[in-house]
Amino acid sequence: MGMPAPLYYSAEMVRELPDDGNVYETVYGELLVKSAPRPWHEVVQDRLRRALQDYIAREGLQLYVLGSRADISWGPDILVQPDVFVVPLAQLRTLDWSSITDLRLVAEVLSPSSVRADRFTKRRLYQDQRIPLYWVIDPDARAVEIWAPDSPFPVADATRLVWQPAGAAREFSLNLVELFRPL
Repeated sequence: MGMPAPLYYSAEMVRELPDDGNVYETVYGELLVKSAPRPWHEVVQDRLRRALQDYIAREGLQLYVLGSRADISWGPDILVQPDVFVVPLAQLRTLDWSSITDLRLVAEVLSPSSVRADRFTKRRLYQDQRIPLYWVIDPDARAVEIWAPDSPFPVADATRLVWQPAGAAREFSLNLVELFRPL
């Protein structure tokens, strides 16, 4: 007895899925499903988003930080919702997800339901799209994997996150002790 062929999901098919508390994404037609994030995931995500936004404001950069509930697509079979991402302000001002394609930084905060997708499927997508910097943040291990477009392996860092976008006089630096501090 043969197995049924897996369904190939388009971005439009994913947009039509029910709003049932899960996060649905598709990468090259593969459906990715994440359950609602744990509170610790949300705390880490919020701390990172705020730290990046404060840095961008201090540096006067024409960038903006967004987090989840996005509709980022680079083709008919791609639709992702990164946990935290930085985009050019000019693209955001269109207020149209289809215009937001030039992500400068992406961070995914691991959850039990997202480990495989964030470390492998989405990482390969972000590398294919030449996203300059991709952080895979593991809040339970209190560590970060750092990926660049041509990296065959991640750089693991257990001390701090660093980023210096074009036009910035100083680098962004966030100590992981601060990111992962207890509530």
